[in-house]
Amino acid sequence: MTMIAIHPTVDSGYRATDTAFSGGTLVCACTSRPVKLRVKGDIAHNHACGCTKCWKPEGSLFSVVAVAPTESVEVLEHGDKLAVVDPSALIQRHACTQCGVHMYGPVERDHPFKGLAFIHPERFEEKGWAAPGFAAFVSSIIEAGFSPDKMSGVRAKLKDSGLEPYDCLSPALMDYIATWTAKKNGVLAN
Repeated sequence: MTMIAIHPTVDSGYRATDTAFSGGTLVCACTSRPVKLRVKGDIAHNHACGCTKCWKPEGSLFSVVAVAPTESVEVLEHGDKLAVVDPSALIQRHACTQCGVHMYGPVERDHPFKGLAFIHPERFEEKGWAAPGFAAFVSSIIEAGFSPDKMSGVRAKLKDSGLEPYDCLSPALMDYIATWTAKKNGVLAN
């Protein structure tokens, strides 16, 4: 059986080591003038993501991505190297123009995720951040060229790794989106 490389964090069996993780410094992959960001506070909704937009380490089928409040993300060093990958996208992914690592992606449009920034926690210098808790957009790896007839193996590996595979977001996040939409449309009271 061929080794399926989900993501180094998942494949290594990473487990959170600090129940009170208080943030840290994200660093791009550059050896010279690396971009550094400070994330103040813990992260939420860490997950493996199979979408074709997220940055993935070389050879990985999935990214590992979490969110933090946008106001808790601060560029510390070499922000001049950052550029938005796709200005029309909901998530404004700021990537290092030299190494390509996506450093943070705030949501600025009117959306349930407005005020959140997507980050790749494996870029933290510090350890202890929350382990991924589910896998999202699993079928999307087919759009990147993965063979559809091998998807059962991917889903099995995700489940063996403790990550429930979804072809959308987790039920809790889907409920959050639906609640936000219902409130915005006046179906539910604020």
